[in-house]
Amino acid sequence: MKLLCTLGLNCRISLSDPALQQAFTMNSECLRHPMSAQSKQPTYFEFEADFVAALRCIPMQVRYNLDSCGIKLKLEHWNHFSPDQKQALAESPCQSASEVTAYGDRLQAWVTAQTGSSAKTLAIDPEPAWLNGNVVPEVVLAKAEDCGLAIAPQQWLEHWAGLSPLQRFALIKLSRPSHENRNFLPAMQEFGLV
Repeated sequence: MKLLCTLGLNCRISLSDPALQQAFTMNSECLRHPMSAQSKQPTYFEFEADFVAALRCIPMQVRYNLDSCGIKLKLEHWNHFSPDQKQALAESPCQSASEVTAYGDRLQAWVTAQTGSSAKTLAIDPEPAWLNGNVVPEVVLAKAEDCGLAIAPQQWLEHWAGLSPLQRFALIKLSRPSHENRNFLPAMQEFGLV
């Protein structure tokens, strides 16, 4: 697998499986503003490659959208969805207030139809850490230290500011003790931080 970029904005990852090729097609605008109304392709990361073709786990793009609309989707719920529903959740925009509402309503309707009850709702953070490129969250710094990564504070800030909100979101989620975070180091490598 290797990343191929043209002089323009589009990048793609060269993979043998055509489904993975399509899944990993990225546009730099999507990285800056994941799933804006202009984008139709979800952003998947290389560290998600082992499950993204079949969408057997919830990809970061969908988790980002879930946090945006304040819904706690369990893997059990996700596994009840059809492949088309999973793809729709990855591709649907969830940026503007109307998109967030529509995304959440559709998701809750699907969960209720599959399980008989709605998914748990969570408070929406009005100022999530992944939107702040000026402060590296302590949880990320601690996880990097646990992994034996020695990065100077100024270098951290420069790298952090250069990441997209979705990349910062992924590192924050992969840093939390409650998350299986074996992908933290691969994400750090993929994002050019080590």
